[in-house]
Amino acid sequence: MGFVPFTFIDLIDIILVAAIMYWIYRTTKGTNAPYIITGIIVIYLLWVVVKTLNMELLSSILGQFISVGVIALIIVFQPELRRFLQMIGMRQKGFNFITRIFSAGSNVPATNAAPIVCACTEMAETMTGALIVIGQQSDLRLITEGGIAVDARISTPLLKNLFFKNSPLHDGAVVIEGDRIVAAKCILPVTQSAVPKAYGTRHRAAIGMSEISDAIILVVSEETGGISIAHAGELRRDIAPEKLQQTLQRYLNINTRRRKDKEVAE
Repeated sequence: MGFVPFTFIDLIDIILVAAIMYWIYRTTKGTNAPYIITGIIVIYLLWVVVKTLNMELLSSILGQFISVGVIALIIVFQPELRRFLQMIGMRQKGFNFITRIFSAGSNVPATNAAPIVCACTEMAETMTGALIVIGQQSDLRLITEGGIAVDARISTPLLKNLFFKNSPLHDGAVVIEGDRIVAAKCILPVTQSAVPKAYGTRHRAAIGMSEISDAIILVVSEETGGISIAHAGELRRDIAPEKLQQTLQRYLNINTRRRKDKEVAE
């Protein structure tokens, strides 16, 4: 019997599989996923041994378990799979026409940055923690439905009151869409990426939210009073208050230009 020829395509196949396995390891590092995957591998190896030894009853039981393994994996890894697919969709700029189809007809007013900047600056001076999500084109209903509906026009006093330490709505994120504060006390997905240990829960949540949407997320640190902005999976920390208006407006202008380009294309 001769050896099976090893081709260049086989080499590419091995490299791609190795890259995927490494990506899965990096993505699931620090979660319970590696333990679950290890358990699945152990069960599969046990099934192979049982099958080899012709243990019909045990082989049948394990075979039934493995046959529904794909469905079980989808259920167990549902949050990770959703985050993974969202991240892929966010990065495929060539397929933005799909997003345009589903967002057609939506006419959201532009967000006024001034009251948001003023509120963040004043909260930074008093060391009041804050987490503000400024929605763009991504649908944030899954986030807002988990919070408390507000539906009020953006204003500096309202934002400060929402994040006041004794306020029942201060814990969580405020979501802004257009010129309205849509909801408060919203729970954001925390990033699974490797970030510095100095990052607190708000900063991790801001990065996580920016990884799955095109939203702009503002963070005011309760410990240092520093102001940060997260967008497209990146966090810009310790923005000087005098430069906050300019920085935030630049992010908003980028998304405004994209909306105008979409309207022209339509």
